[in-house]
Amino acid sequence: MKLNQLRDMVAIADKGSLRAAARYLGLAQPALTRSVRALEHELGTTLFERDARGMVLTPRGQLFYQRAKAVVNELRRAREEIEQTSGDMQGTVVVGLSIMPHVGMLPQALPAFRRQFPNVTLKVIEGLYPAMEAGLRDGSIDFYVGASPRVAPAPGLLEERWFDNTRTIVGRKGHPLSTATSIRDLAGADWATTSVDYNATEDLEALFSRYGMGAPRVMLQADSAMSVMVAVAYGDLLAILPVQWNDFPLAQEMLQVIQIQEVLPAPAIGCIRRPDLPLTPAAEGFCDLLRRHSG
Repeated sequence: MKLNQLRDMVAIADKGSLRAAARYLGLAQPALTRSVRALEHELGTTLFERDARGMVLTPRGQLFYQRAKAVVNELRRAREEIEQTSGDMQGTVVVGLSIMPHVGMLPQALPAFRRQFPNVTLKVIEGLYPAMEAGLRDGSIDFYVGASPRVAPAPGLLEERWFDNTRTIVGRKGHPLSTATSIRDLAGADWATTSVDYNATEDLEALFSRYGMGAPRVMLQADSAMSVMVAVAYGDLLAILPVQWNDFPLAQEMLQVIQIQEVLPAPAIGCIRRPDLPLTPAAEGFCDLLRRHSG
């Protein structure tokens, strides 16, 4: 079994077809076909089936893919770690960030990272922990920073809590409810929500119930911070967002904080990664920069 065979198999599974994988790897399709056939022959099983969608993993192929992808990612990390410790600061850092680090940490951490690692490519994935878990386990994502999940991370992953957080209520500038002083004054509002790792409407309902209010009218749900910001800025929707939005310049231009007296709890912010393998120097550096700007 050769490493290039694992690389080829993972690329085909990720891209969904021989043509797309060949374009991604810069190889000819016949070379990929021979590579996969040789791997299947050695394993004594079929890894892919062809259908109208392209190349689809068989059940055994899916099992092997999970292991092969972890191997490919760890080899990438090992190569980059050796290069970076030798002074060749190149490679890629892949990080998952929820909405709060995007507005509360990234604006300060990114310029410092670019100065320290100018030749390292940074890939930022916006999302919540459940969407990141598989990538953290197989090594395609170096680490996740954001809202802590309600359930402890899966075995093989470790969470480091950084700080507790609160939320704020925002609307467009000039919103009819902009002078509200209590969450009870917002009972009749329409809402846009983001989720953590569960139904966002249930989260908002629980908050309203805590103050003896009926169920809110949730009219838009999104995982993207940009989607929520646009929906709130150009309509009469309100949103409950991490308190760091209060100081985010782009939000200040478009949104207005509704200063209510109640303190609205938010999920704690933490970092989740695999404890059994070290981060590359560049990934460790970026993680440290985010932590430094988490206060």
